[in-house]
Amino acid sequence: MLVVIRVVGSAFSSVVLHLAHSVIVIPARFGSSRLPGKPLANISGRTLLQRVCDCALAVREGAVPVYVATDDERIAAQAQQYGATPLMTPSECPSGTDRVHAALAALAQPPNFIVNMQGDAPFTSPATVSALLDTLEQDNTDVVTAYQPLTWDKLDQLRRDKTDAPFSGTTVVVTPSGRALWFSKNIIPALRDEARRRVEHAHPGVLKHVGIYGYRRTALERIVAAPPSFYERCEGLEQLRFLELDMIVRAVPVPASDYAFSLGVDSPADLERANAIIAAHGEPPWAPQ
Repeated sequence: MLVVIRVVGSAFSSVVLHLAHSVIVIPARFGSSRLPGKPLANISGRTLLQRVCDCALAVREGAVPVYVATDDERIAAQAQQYGATPLMTPSECPSGTDRVHAALAALAQPPNFIVNMQGDAPFTSPATVSALLDTLEQDNTDVVTAYQPLTWDKLDQLRRDKTDAPFSGTTVVVTPSGRALWFSKNIIPALRDEARRRVEHAHPGVLKHVGIYGYRRTALERIVAAPPSFYERCEGLEQLRFLELDMIVRAVPVPASDYAFSLGVDSPADLERANAIIAAHGEPPWAPQ
């Protein structure tokens, strides 16, 4: 629970107390067509779920409650062993957002703010989650997410990736104040006169979306109550529903990392990449030693 006290002038003439009840929820289902039992997959001696829990439990030095929303008793048992609280949800939840919403129904005190930590992103850093919580609690926003500014080399790599997998990687356009304008599986914005831009600009201005979300509770309820929107169905991007609902979506920058926190584990090949990251760089600094 966060208590913010605002003092006006040198006297305590105006004191505002704001009680913010924030939680972290990790959706983790057992079924996966490409990697069955994915949350329990082993990455250098720790399960995928354990690595996500390690991060969540390190946020604000463990002051934020951490829940695992799952449809499987094996995952629930592991979550409890790792220090998180399991919440059972129906197997048929259509998305991670729906599973997070279903899990919250089991809580006696509904939270004001919720961070949805992707259960298949083992290298998300506690600092990234804290940045989302700070924005949610201090700003007038419905949803908050994250992005990573790309270098020219990273942009070239994203283009190569899309040659083989056109719908891999999502980009976002953000205003100077941090409001997300649009998300796309295309690379946006288009870069006119790119050769000149490469000479004049150190960065291309392309932002890669990092798939982690924080919601105000009222916004989350609106999202799950609404049907998939037109552009959401076109691109297969749930976050476009937020924009089509005229919600305020803030996007915060997060730095690049040796641990490639935006890596999502969806296949055996991704597991190999995750193991290679640990082999090359060791355990992340937030992992229990």
